[in-house]
Amino acid sequence: MSLNYKLLSQINSPSDIKSMNLDQLNQLAEEMRQYTIESVKNTGGHLAPTLGVIELTIAMHYVFDTPSDKFIWDVGHQAYAHKILTGRREELKHIRQYGGISGFCKRTESEHDAYGAGHASTSISAGVGFAVARDLKGEKNHVISVIGDGALTGGLAYEAMNNLGILRTKMIVILNDNKMSISPNVGAMSKYLNKIVTNPLYNRVRDEVWRATGALPFGKSKIRFGIKKLEESLKSLLVPGILFDEMGLRYFGPIDGHDIGALIDVFKNVKNIQTPILLHVQTKKGKGLKSAEEDPTGFHGIGPMKKGHAKPTNAAPPYLEVFGETLIELAKNNDNIVGITAAMREGTGLVEFEKQFPKRYFDVGIAEGHAVTFAGSLAADGLKPFVAIYSTFLQRAYDHIIHDVVLQKLPVVFAIDRAGLVGEDGPTHHGTFDLSYISIVPEVVVTAPKDGDELRFMLHLAASYQDGPFFIRYPKASSRNYNPELPIKDIRIGEWESVSKGKKIAIIATGSMVGVALDSQKMLGENKVNPTIINARFIKPIDQNMLNILFKEYSQLLVIEENTYFGGLGELIQALAHQKEFKGKVHSLALPDRFVTHGARDLLLDEVKLTPEHITKYILEEIK
Repeated sequence: MSLNYKLLSQINSPSDIKSMNLDQLNQLAEEMRQYTIESVKNTGGHLAPTLGVIELTIAMHYVFDTPSDKFIWDVGHQAYAHKILTGRREELKHIRQYGGISGFCKRTESEHDAYGAGHASTSISAGVGFAVARDLKGEKNHVISVIGDGALTGGLAYEAMNNLGILRTKMIVILNDNKMSISPNVGAMSKYLNKIVTNPLYNRVRDEVWRATGALPFGKSKIRFGIKKLEESLKSLLVPGILFDEMGLRYFGPIDGHDIGALIDVFKNVKNIQTPILLHVQTKKGKGLKSAEEDPTGFHGIGPMKKGHAKPTNAAPPYLEVFGETLIELAKNNDNIVGITAAMREGTGLVEFEKQFPKRYFDVGIAEGHAVTFAGSLAADGLKPFVAIYSTFLQRAYDHIIHDVVLQKLPVVFAIDRAGLVGEDGPTHHGTFDLSYISIVPEVVVTAPKDGDELRFMLHLAASYQDGPFFIRYPKASSRNYNPELPIKDIRIGEWESVSKGKKIAIIATGSMVGVALDSQKMLGENKVNPTIINARFIKPIDQNMLNILFKEYSQLLVIEENTYFGGLGELIQALAHQKEFKGKVHSLALPDRFVTHGARDLLLDEVKLTPEHITKYILEEIK
């Protein structure tokens, strides 16, 4: 370790900071901040979130004692500092790398990670569970949930607070208020917190009055009872709403989240309050790195800044850019088209759409279920909503998809981004189930375009489709081929494409795997094997006519898909082959029946054997 990290080099567990004085803790914070910047610039990862909570993390570990005390980090992408203090300092140099530690909290990684997460708004629910378990077991440990103001746009947080307010068990909820999630925060809760911040008078008046009455020689209880009633009026006068108190959580704050001494004092004062409390802490996302402070969205997650990681200038744009450009193209000619996302404006490619159509762009916050139902009602009243949500996050809205959209045959278009293996974010973010969980729903269209051009064609088809919901899934990857000047190709619903004609063997590939099949075909040609390549761009409805032809003309079929086998295209074709009494054999290569780790996407595809080299080897050894 560098000599610049004199204090940090001595920290191997949280107990090592407990004997430090305030000056040393502040110095440690600066060393941790620089070490985090240095590490993440080399590996890539979530930088701005963790820079904003370094002082908060130090204060928490100074006052509380993990793993006995439970820290539950919402999402966990801000917990790099927590990892540093809990024995993973050196491992941070390899965070999110294949074989390295996770970019999120993970129970199997450390006893100090009480609960794993990668999706927002879960920490209070998990905290309530730990608090109740503690009470039932007769233990005395503390439970602390850290949730960002962005995550408070998720309904699960309020379900948990509602339950906690009824249970009245001891627990601390730390509201990390940095006015950001990934995109800038939106909605009434963000405005509410800003108003609290501008009204610090309430807490000062409350504390002074309570302190004064405590010194009275007699009649203390009756006077304080009267003051308690008066307190409600004070809240209404000085604070715009009493949401948290009314939900049963005693509110403290706002507090400077970068003042370690103040945070330590507050934690010591509130740690033994026997009722639920909400501690409102203000932090600055990206603190200590000027570029991250000025652009917290851009520095929320960054790629490696080492040489050799530059994007090739001739590479096709990623799918999300193709989606964003095409949606603008469609919206210019159709005033009914609206774009919807759930706090992922940048991640889904809608930045430019918002600029050009601000009144037709809706960021509903971290509320995927609401996004889907909201889109359904827009469609019911004649608009054409395009809902852009990551595959892994769309899982949270499954009932809304079925109940609020599909059953009513509403023409909502779902752009399922990050389908398949997403890379360094790992198993909480891999989109490995969407073909399965969507395709089992009746009366929907499910597509997986093979490249950027086909994505553009599919979006045009979806814009004109009015018979029900239309799902388009695509990976976090290069779109392979994209020319926005191409005339729109007419594609019929359910029609597959014969990409190239061969003999004896047919590869049926969907989405990202079509390119893999084509690359494999070149390798197979060197071994005088020439398979037919089929682009199964519709998973539902399936192309029964072409499938029947394949059953008649080929003895060996190989289905490849970047989705779990169960409920996927391969399993479906094998079932249909059995029904049709197909005399040959249907092989299937899909994602394994396990959670795939984190790492670069190409390394993960190699691990699960979905690369041209593995496909070629499988055909030569298992089929030929």
